[in-house]
Amino acid sequence: MSDGDHYLAVFTSDKAGPRWRAWYAMSEDERRATDEKGLAALAAWDEAHRDVIVYGGGPLGPTKRTTAEGVSDVVNHLTVFVVVRAPSHEAAAKLFEGHPHFTIFPCDGVEVMPLLGPKPQP
Repeated sequence: MSDGDHYLAVFTSDKAGPRWRAWYAMSEDERRATDEKGLAALAAWDEAHRDVIVYGGGPLGPTKRTTAEGVSDVVNHLTVFVVVRAPSHEAAAKLFEGHPHFTIFPCDGVEVMPLLGPKPQP
């Protein structure tokens, strides 16, 4: 693969948006069943893509922003990340078509971008 073959994928989610409102409107039993289905689908996706996952990443927590004015708490839509290897930007983005984070869980989508600096070491 070329030097530009590593991509950062960041799942996005508006926790005040309609997908999360629907998630929170589920009963505890519905949410538990959806969690089980989603976690199984995530495990299957990871297994199917294990040869292209460079770094498994994970969930992202609360965010602090540091500027010239100091440090503050902020809310953004960044939810989960993973680093993958692919022959092109388009191919990297296509890896995530139908991903469980937005077909089962309430993420909105995934943003995929090339890593332009040194490549992560496995």
